[in-house]
Amino acid sequence: MATSNPAVNPVLRARRRVLVVLAVLVAGSLAWFWKPLNGYAVLGSAYGARVACSCHYLGGRSLSDCRKDFEPGMGLITLSEDKDAKSVTARFPLLARQTATYREGEGCQLEAWHD
Repeated sequence: MATSNPAVNPVLRARRRVLVVLAVLVAGSLAWFWKPLNGYAVLGSAYGARVACSCHYLGGRSLSDCRKDFEPGMGLITLSEDKDAKSVTARFPLLARQTATYREGEGCQLEAWHD
């Protein structure tokens, strides 16, 4: 016959249950919205790379100054530059990375997307 352990506090047991339910809800929400979230991350990083590349190589501005051209809500996008390749890479943490490369006479072009 199973009996409850009197040493386990009922308040702790309730907290544990609430945490498990919250973890399941968060994991389920992430799984449900994964495709749109990933799409927004790829689109945002592609936009950031292309805008920053054009701003930097055509406009002659620094990458930190080019961030002023970003749309609201793009605060998580980080930029890095490869001076040898004349390219700018924009990253959305853990989800997406896109690179735009400057080519004389053609401007800045995004690398091919890999789905």
